Amino acid sequence: MKIHARLYWIISVSLLALASLALIRWGNLQLTKYLEGEAFRAELEKQTARGLHFKGGQYAPIQRRGWFTASSESFRGDDGRKAMRTLEAQGISATFNPLGILLRRWQLDRVEVEGGNVTIQTYEPTPEPSPAKPWYHLFLPQRVYLRQVASGPVDVTWRLRGQRAGFFGTRLLITPHGRDFNYQATGGRLKMPLMPELGLRDTHLVITKELLTLYNLDLLSREGEGQIHAEGQAGTRDNRSVNFKFTFERLPIAQWLPDSWRDHARGVVTGKIAWRGRDPKLEHSEGEASLRLDQGRLVKLPFLRKLAGITGEQALEKLTLSDCSAELSWAYPKVEIKQLAVEAKEKFRAEGAVTIEERNLQGTIQLGVAPGLLDWLPNPEEVFPRRHSGYLWTTVHLSGTLESPQQDLAPRIIAAIKDDPGAALRLLFRSLGEWLEGKFNRD
Repeated sequence: MKIHARLYWIISVSLLALASLALIRWGNLQLTKYLEGEAFRAELEKQTARGLHFKGGQYAPIQRRGWFTASSESFRGDDGRKAMRTLEAQGISATFNPLGILLRRWQLDRVEVEGGNVTIQTYEPTPEPSPAKPWYHLFLPQRVYLRQVASGPVDVTWRLRGQRAGFFGTRLLITPHGRDFNYQATGGRLKMPLMPELGLRDTHLVITKELLTLYNLDLLSREGEGQIHAEGQAGTRDNRSVNFKFTFERLPIAQWLPDSWRDHARGVVTGKIAWRGRDPKLEHSEGEASLRLDQGRLVKLPFLRKLAGITGEQALEKLTLSDCSAELSWAYPKVEIKQLAVEAKEKFRAEGAVTIEERNLQGTIQLGVAPGLLDWLPNPEEVFPRRHSGYLWTTVHLSGTLESPQQDLAPRIIAAIKDDPGAALRLLFRSLGEWLEGKFNRD
């Protein structure tokens, strides 16, 4: 009897197990059919578009890859109402955690994206109406929870001055920060109008309903020597104020200059900038900056060539700056350049301050010139009356506008030359010789 009872129990358990396996297999097939069907894809498109604030979204066909893993070749979202204007993602796979249902959320432990691009935009925050919910929503998860989103190379771009700007080929890692998200990116390039191309080392920021916090943004110059670090905060709702700090080290200055200057100026700049404002607009900004140029060189600038021709000192065509620094402060539209110092040792030194307000120029510069460079000037002590630190010094007053700057040194020099016809004649012949030399060289 005991043997029959055991045999009966074994057979019963085996049949139950087989039935359970068959039921699981049938349920698994039905689940696969549902997940890969049009109805589920349409619902997922709707929920994804709503969560990312797009007008609509579209997934490529979905394929189930494992018990809790599915993939799609692509997703596209358009007409974004908030930070993202468009989104294109390729090679998407996601792992679902069913235990999240106990916490009333659709939990995806990991979402991987092979590549894509995101277009972002500025926007004015506006409240969105809450859609009506069915009676059974109390028994369903309340939200989507993403534990981690990782991407291959993607482009994050925006429009600036009518051109496409942004981070190209960067890798993103997105993780939760309460109900908001941490965004981290590494690698790739930053391209923006009026700036040289920069490499992205890494960045980390958090965007909430009230605040954008940039913990760090570290960029590298194209040569890999210079670097920029930025950090700060910006309001994203009613308070739109900004407060950012930038530091930069050994940036090659030629990359940041207009094309007409790039062949004439060399050096690396180090400094820091503090930027504040009630909103991101330039006309509401204020701040301070300090700049220092090392290894500075000026090569064959037109005014240096003219100066070399007048003085007969060809060394002036190529100047090595032993000192070049300044402190700045601004409260738009007024900019003050203070503690300005520029020196080419044993040739000249300039010190002073300049104010620019609504493109009007004012300033006072103390200019010192090596006595040997003033031999062409009759009675140089009349124009440069002070002597110290190896230079003859004079005070130069600046005026006019940025488009048409004025200074009071040239009239004094012209007046001194008029009083000495011989000096004027020598300068005439020097200028004529300089012109002829340039003419024959071009021919």
